[in-house]
Amino acid sequence: MEDQTKIRLFEQTPIPKAVAQLSIPTIVSSLVMVIYNLADTYFVGMLNDPVQNAAVTLAAPVLLAFNAINNLFGVGTSSMMSRALGRKDYDTVYRSSAFGFYCSFGCGLLFSLLFTLFRAPLLNLLGATPETYAATGSYTLWTVTCGAAPAILNVVLAYLVRSEGASLHASIGTMSGCLLNIVLDPVFILPQGLNMGAAGAGLATFLSNCAACVYFFILLFVKRGRTCVCIRPSMFGLKRPIVAGVCGVGIPASIQNLLNVTGMTVLNNFTSAFGSDPVAAMGIAQKINMVPMYIAMGVSQGIMPLISYNYASGNIRRMKKTVAFSAKVSLSFLVCMSAAFYFSAGPLIRLFMDNPAIISYGGAFLKGLCLALPFLCMDFLAVGVFQACGMGKKALLFAILRKIVLEIPALFLLNALFPLYGLAYAQPAAELILAIAAAAVLTVLFRKLESA
Repeated sequence: MEDQTKIRLFEQTPIPKAVAQLSIPTIVSSLVMVIYNLADTYFVGMLNDPVQNAAVTLAAPVLLAFNAINNLFGVGTSSMMSRALGRKDYDTVYRSSAFGFYCSFGCGLLFSLLFTLFRAPLLNLLGATPETYAATGSYTLWTVTCGAAPAILNVVLAYLVRSEGASLHASIGTMSGCLLNIVLDPVFILPQGLNMGAAGAGLATFLSNCAACVYFFILLFVKRGRTCVCIRPSMFGLKRPIVAGVCGVGIPASIQNLLNVTGMTVLNNFTSAFGSDPVAAMGIAQKINMVPMYIAMGVSQGIMPLISYNYASGNIRRMKKTVAFSAKVSLSFLVCMSAAFYFSAGPLIRLFMDNPAIISYGGAFLKGLCLALPFLCMDFLAVGVFQACGMGKKALLFAILRKIVLEIPALFLLNALFPLYGLAYAQPAAELILAIAAAAVLTVLFRKLESA
């Protein structure tokens, strides 16, 4: 095991360099994931068929629901592993990683089975209409029925590898699948290829996630004996401290994601009432807005092992400096991106579908959505700190505030006051309040930790 390399990174490397070393690979892999999401939208959009584009948008909450399992066993296990590394408790590190691996794999298979059994009512719940039902069903056949287990395992393995500071390897694994997906998309989607439409996008996603899993298995085999990530069956068990440690962070993170799925489902149902054009336009606007959002998320996820390690080892000063530096970098970037998106919304939508109705709807939606970007910075960092430190209840509180208390009620209110177009402004309204709360809570938290 590469102990000294990890210790130098977590304890001695200057903050800007350590943040860059951990975050840049995570940001790059996040960007590649966004590009691959945009590639789906772009190539399906080339068909100039709003029904096919709407199918990908309507299925998005199901794919987002994968993150409930990813967060439960990915975020929960990686936080547990990094904190155990800070205490030099390597047996807990090994047992935690085995627990996270086997539980995520089993839950992926269960997710696939349950979706397949209840597909018809679930598609109706997602907002599929007779017009979009067949295309949405074909897309979810590959991405969920066949693809749930590899999609979940791919992300969880990246979390486990990243927990010991190996962000580059985690990112290579994620990116390898995304890049393969981008290559396969035109082959499966377009008339010049197999002409499968949205179903082709689903098949490309399934194959790319399988390829990413293969990369991680090869990596763990090559690094056996020199990595903290252990997937030996003999290390798997249901020891109470392991289960409690992983679930204490993972369950709130999972609930947070399920609330995100609920919010997206409510949004899609409101939008689908106005037809397939607004649904397709909202999907395009959301995916464009994901580019800077995923970069900010990459920063908050990338620094989590550094925060966990220093929290567990008692180096609160280094932990605080890490958060402060990351906040400055993220906030500056997101303000610039928000302004750029607001003033070029229409042309950005046109890149994905040259349809006057889609451009009109999508430009208006993107102008609203992008206003939330600067405020997301503090929200992501606060939740990342809570998860890294094992403070799952605080992370859950923020998730409830975001969706149940603020965003979902705002969707109902703004849609009633400004039908359709008001929907895009629910997230900025919610994130403004959350950003203020996040700054206040982090200030109080660090004061308590420094005085302890």
